[in-house]
Amino acid sequence: MDGLSNGLQVDLLHPETDREPGDTNIEKWGFDVHPVVFPISLVIIVAFLVVTTILGNQASEVYSTIFTFITGNFGWFYILAVNLFIAVLLYFAFSKYGKIRIGGVEAEKEFSDFAWMAMLFSAGMGIGLMFFSVAEPMWHFGSSASSSMVVPPAFNAKGGTSEAAVVAIVQTFFHWGFHPWAIYALVGLGLAFFSFNRGLPLTFRSIFWPLLGERIYGWPGHIVDLITVFATLFGLSTSLGLGVAQINTGLSYVGGNILGIVNVPTGTIPQIILIAAITAIATASVAAGLDNGIKRLSTINIYLMFAMLAFLIIVGPTLYIFGSFTQGFGTYLGNFFKLSFFTGTIGGGTKLGSYTVKEWMGNWTIFYWGWWIAWSPFVGMFIARISKGRTIREFVLGVLFLPALFSFLWLATFGGSALWVELVGSSGIASAVANQGQTVAMFALLKQFPLGGVSGLLATLLVITFFVTSSDSGSLVVDHLTSGGKHDVSKIQRVFWAVTEGVVAATLLVGGGLSALQTASITTGLPFAVILCLMCYTIYLGLKKEYEILESDQFAERIEDISTKEDVSVNTASDGIVTSVKGGSDADSTD
Repeated sequence: MDGLSNGLQVDLLHPETDREPGDTNIEKWGFDVHPVVFPISLVIIVAFLVVTTILGNQASEVYSTIFTFITGNFGWFYILAVNLFIAVLLYFAFSKYGKIRIGGVEAEKEFSDFAWMAMLFSAGMGIGLMFFSVAEPMWHFGSSASSSMVVPPAFNAKGGTSEAAVVAIVQTFFHWGFHPWAIYALVGLGLAFFSFNRGLPLTFRSIFWPLLGERIYGWPGHIVDLITVFATLFGLSTSLGLGVAQINTGLSYVGGNILGIVNVPTGTIPQIILIAAITAIATASVAAGLDNGIKRLSTINIYLMFAMLAFLIIVGPTLYIFGSFTQGFGTYLGNFFKLSFFTGTIGGGTKLGSYTVKEWMGNWTIFYWGWWIAWSPFVGMFIARISKGRTIREFVLGVLFLPALFSFLWLATFGGSALWVELVGSSGIASAVANQGQTVAMFALLKQFPLGGVSGLLATLLVITFFVTSSDSGSLVVDHLTSGGKHDVSKIQRVFWAVTEGVVAATLLVGGGLSALQTASITTGLPFAVILCLMCYTIYLGLKKEYEILESDQFAERIEDISTKEDVSVNTASDGIVTSVKGGSDADSTD
């Protein structure tokens, strides 16, 4: 029955086209690549790396200028777009389209719910949470000792007070809550639906079939995939750059300040060496494949995260953690619309310490939204790849809410503990962030509690494993994009992209540090945000057509016929419905 219903899915819902994923690919030297997307991507990436290297110190100034221009002029667009994504997703989930199953009526889940959640979260924002879960609340908490650490401008609170602590945790919840996961869910849904339900290549060009039809295989589709490759590569490089900076600080802080064993140097050169070493580990995992490599490491990540979470809840201020989770979540929901639509435009020139309101928005909220959007092709495609067999409603609610709720608990545990340390008078964490940078925040917190050296090493190990799974997943995604949408690509190809990601991250660190990484993300995120807005409409067209066919009398008759006549071949066009619904774009009539 399953094979017959799958045949019906192909017969009625797949577009009439002779094209197949990767049918024009070039196969040589172990590679299986798209003849346009792969070489153009490679040429532009190499050119970018060469220019960044040649510019040297000037690269940092160039990146800073570009960053200021984009955040100052397009911040409002980022904010409106991400709110649109949440509204569209909730409509899909709770409307009549929510019961549509990814992969077809009889599609079965490829992974268990736990394995799905583990891979989804590990690919999503593990490195970012490790980096910012303490650093961001500390920065927003403010301090009289540093005029650069400023309470978020959407609220009115004095830095270093209990009111500022509430503001700090709420603002952090906002940046890591429903909005980023809405971006991921939208991208994942579009890719999964058009790949598994329409039989189109697992690339972004496929999402525009309702508007472009066969032209997705031409230059319009090439351009979409090229933009996606760059957004994925630079969004991923930002996370890898942040991760390796924290690993470097962790080894130095734990080895020298806490254990007093060895003084590990920090800086660009040690971080490049770390990138090389960890990229080598990542390439081995990539070569092992999705089930043996990424799935296994993702599961290990989840166990390590739960171990760290449980440890700090037990040895830390337990009641304060749960209280800050509850109060922070309630305040976040109560101020949801205020936070969601705050742009900082009105009164944007107001000084907050050494920043203006508009500069603060650019450095935090706008940067985050640009980073999430640039990161979304990677996370979204990976989520799509592992989500076959789930209904639209299950997919949206799972991706939108469950990881966000876990993030809130994680932030309340680590960020809340740091705020507690500051408020009870122990201090040390906020000043460490102000003087030594955000990379030291997690380790300065763990030092305040028992077994600080052990927990610090565990945190460093967790960042490393997140680094590896992110590189693994990113390689898999870029492979899909540059191989014409093929689901399975050669090991040498996956290894090639894993190494490329490491080289890009290292070059950006040399060419401007964190500023270069932030600029790369937010710049590639801008054109991709436009693509995501169009995607909302194309997904609607695709779901609309599928629902109409699934609910039609003709479809019911065909299912009944299949049930009573097992020997009927549903791939044979024996009645009028096949020719009336098949072919053309998803916008075609089903009458």
